[in-house]
Amino acid sequence: MTKQILLSALALLPATAFAQGAFDAYSLSQPDLKGTARFMSMGGAFGALGGDLSTFSQNPAGIGVYRRSEIGITVDLDCQSSKAESFGLTNTTTQTKFLLNNFGGVATYRLNSETCPNINFGFSYNKAASFNRHFGGRVPTLFNSLSNYIAGVTNQEGATVGDLETTDNYDPYNPNDGGYVPQWASILGYDSYLITPQGDNDSPTWVGQWGNGTSGVGNFETLEKGGIDEYNITLGGNISNVVFWGMDFGITDLNYRIETVWGEQLQNAYVDNQGGVAANWDLYNNYRMRGTGFTYRLGLIVKPVQELRLGFAIHTPTWYSIDEDYYGNVNYNYTGENMPRPGYATTNNGYTATNSYNFRSPWKFLASIAGIIGERMILSADYEWTSYSTMKFSEDTREYYYDEDPWYWENGMAKQTRSSIDYNSPYGYTNYDISNYFTKTSTLRLGAEFRVTPQFSLRAGYSYVSSPVKSRVADNMETVYTTGTRPQYVVDKSTNYVTCGLGYRYQKFYIDAAYVWKHRTSDYHAYTPDPANPGIPSPQATITDSNSQIVLSMGFKF
Repeated sequence: MTKQILLSALALLPATAFAQGAFDAYSLSQPDLKGTARFMSMGGAFGALGGDLSTFSQNPAGIGVYRRSEIGITVDLDCQSSKAESFGLTNTTTQTKFLLNNFGGVATYRLNSETCPNINFGFSYNKAASFNRHFGGRVPTLFNSLSNYIAGVTNQEGATVGDLETTDNYDPYNPNDGGYVPQWASILGYDSYLITPQGDNDSPTWVGQWGNGTSGVGNFETLEKGGIDEYNITLGGNISNVVFWGMDFGITDLNYRIETVWGEQLQNAYVDNQGGVAANWDLYNNYRMRGTGFTYRLGLIVKPVQELRLGFAIHTPTWYSIDEDYYGNVNYNYTGENMPRPGYATTNNGYTATNSYNFRSPWKFLASIAGIIGERMILSADYEWTSYSTMKFSEDTREYYYDEDPWYWENGMAKQTRSSIDYNSPYGYTNYDISNYFTKTSTLRLGAEFRVTPQFSLRAGYSYVSSPVKSRVADNMETVYTTGTRPQYVVDKSTNYVTCGLGYRYQKFYIDAAYVWKHRTSDYHAYTPDPANPGIPSPQATITDSNSQIVLSMGFKF
């Protein structure tokens, strides 16, 4: 236990003053049920079936099942609803997105061989994951303040007043800038009077706004956007119509953006060593992550008898090269005796920080079984194992030479000019946090299809994904350290999908429809408990996501 506390405390040191953290790693790797309507209506349980454009990114051996060429496209109408509940107060937000889930094609080349009757080539686009989520609410009773958490972190760092006085060229990602780099949250907290030094400026004790007699409420809002797009190039075939094989090379395109707000309205707060202050402030954060990656997959489907199919697949990690941009600000208004103090403070005096690094997602292993009952019924099941504790960040040693950063924040304040950037930074403590917070997940997918007529089919499915975090993190028994000025984190619990659909075949043309209901519960934490007062709970809320998707696929076989 002492070792854990020590290592967690070390995670606060200047060497880790970066915007990415352990929970950002999960954003890069989280799964989703996306694909064709037939695939989704059967809960994604296609690892032993194949013959579907979605299987390229699941079990590439599915391409070996094809006996004819095919082209297809899938669209998705996603209606999202997120409910936030805290101390009996609830708030529901909704949004609707139209997505392109999948398109692609398979070219079948017949060979004059009974042992190897055909070889198939395929290309597909898949929406591997959608990050779109919007939730917010109010915490009616606070027991502490984020400012006190920032003060506790700053005290553990041993930061002086001089350490927190920034310049225009301050770079929070570079630990060699000025010799010492404190937490960016400490700097922004100092600039916005969230924390106040007491005593000698060279060895101060930092205090927050919460003290004896302080009370208040909190408000929060989170908006996530983006997703992971994957482009697959797949090769496969079959051996004597008994063994089907396939290999896949995937190129991923990552785009993730999160905008967060945490605000507090405090009575009898302590600001700049003055008590009895009405403190109202909001911490805004804008964070954007962009990257590309690649992955490999190998798969087999074995048909020992006509009625049974077994599937196996292995997915290598996705190796990403990532760039990120980060910006935060505090709007504040303090009123009290001799303190009419409204103001605005920004990270790095209004400049955007940029950073680049490499990331490795976890390995995945898939085992599947499917049974064919007569010529009308298909039952299938998949089990997928993923070790999220093996995710890893590493340095990006690339050098960039450009006159301006490639994009701007909407407020026009986030332009930054640089001539050369060389990022060589340690990630050891972040990787330790990954192994400490995350665990292995199990994904179970079940599917069924019943052919009513030779042209018309009914389908149903179910999928379950276990929580990626360890139980002590889910139970709020582990101190979670975040980075930058984004104090909040979200712990996803289990995810359930209930699916159904139907399909129609007319000669070489097919059309499929699916309905997918996704239910996920998460715990929102405004910040981790104050390291100086671990017994005082931090503000929390329960987030319930209930998404309804209507999926439509059309295709042509030839």
